Amino acid sequence: MHIPFLSKRKKNKNTLPTMGASSSSSSTKTSQNKGVQQKAFTGVGNLIKLLPTGTVFLFQFLNPVVTNNGKCNTVNKYLDAILIGLCGLSCCFASFTDSYTDSDGNIHYGIVTKNGLWPTSSSSSSTDLSSYKLRFGDFVHAFFAVIVFAGLSLLDTNTVRCFYPEFEDTEKVLLQVLPPVIGVVSGSVFMLFPNTRHGIGYPQSDSTSQNTT
Repeated sequence: MHIPFLSKRKKNKNTLPTMGASSSSSSTKTSQNKGVQQKAFTGVGNLIKLLPTGTVFLFQFLNPVVTNNGKCNTVNKYLDAILIGLCGLSCCFASFTDSYTDSDGNIHYGIVTKNGLWPTSSSSSSTDLSSYKLRFGDFVHAFFAVIVFAGLSLLDTNTVRCFYPEFEDTEKVLLQVLPPVIGVVSGSVFMLFPNTRHGIGYPQSDSTSQNTT
């Protein structure tokens, strides 16, 4: 009478390793997915550092509203296209701005021209604004700023769901591949053309105030 009971217990014991293996494999896959997502977010975060902070914040704040969280109609698509275009122009424009710190410690912003920083002010008498002339590197930085922003904005989840929802599965793969590639290319270019500007939307540094006062 006890033999069937014992045989059942033996069968249950034999199935335990199989259940443990399946749970361990699922946990391994989950950890791998988290690792891939973490690398993707890290790459995107490093690219965002190349863009004006205010422009990136404005896009991240308005894009879900304009696209209705990815559920777009025709009007939403036009509005989102306008938003992406304006933010791209802002990234380009910011590359042609710079700042200096006057003798009182106040920060002044201006547009770089072939003659120097414009507009000038009465407090700029102690600063040589002609040293802020337009350079070829400014055009290179503006070009790559637009490229970086275009990549990040067009791969945004709400943008993908709005304009090309069938592309959503591929988006995850591109988020893993594109940021490192763009980062390497941009890093190489910035080594050839170092960015010494601290324009609108970019953080200031102590070296800026020391060089410009």
